[in-house]
Amino acid sequence: MTPPQTIVLASGNAGKLRELGRILEPLGVSLRAQSDFEVPEVPEDGLSFVENAIIKARAACQYTGLPAIADDSGLEVDYLNGAPGIHSARYSGEGDAGNNAKLLQALDGVPEDARSARFQCVLVYMRHAADPMPLVCQASWEGRILTAPRGEQGFGYDPLFYVPGQDCSSAELDRELKNRISHRARASALLLEALRQRP
Repeated sequence: MTPPQTIVLASGNAGKLRELGRILEPLGVSLRAQSDFEVPEVPEDGLSFVENAIIKARAACQYTGLPAIADDSGLEVDYLNGAPGIHSARYSGEGDAGNNAKLLQALDGVPEDARSARFQCVLVYMRHAADPMPLVCQASWEGRILTAPRGEQGFGYDPLFYVPGQDCSSAELDRELKNRISHRARASALLLEALRQRP
């Protein structure tokens, strides 16, 4: 594709902006946070990660007149029927520490082989607010929930998310390695390829 010069990231998260900006660098685009354009937060009232990402991308397009990328991601725990899911960030209403404490309480006494979980990430690219065919890229990262937090890196549920292939929690992973194997890294790679192929 021949990309536009500026794409809006439907987030004010500086970490996401740096991470996605590096990944999209080969396309020669300038990725800017929606806060640069004073785009207001929108209610994430979709019933899925895909719906919420589209809601955010469409709002950023509407307010800026520019193409936009949005992501929606979260943790699915099989024992909890997919919870916290789309409510991951607001699971306890008390931030990361509260979310982790609530998750541990919900899984208290659950054996290791029943604690399977995965991080999900959906990235959506919209050319404009009325785009009838947004690019939707999804990736997951399989693991399980530990019985106690481990590690100091990362954020969110990282200290509780055990990565089997690395024999450590996500919060114990080297940051560079995490940025290659995580759900967001995988979804970002898919998005980069899709943008390259779009006319």
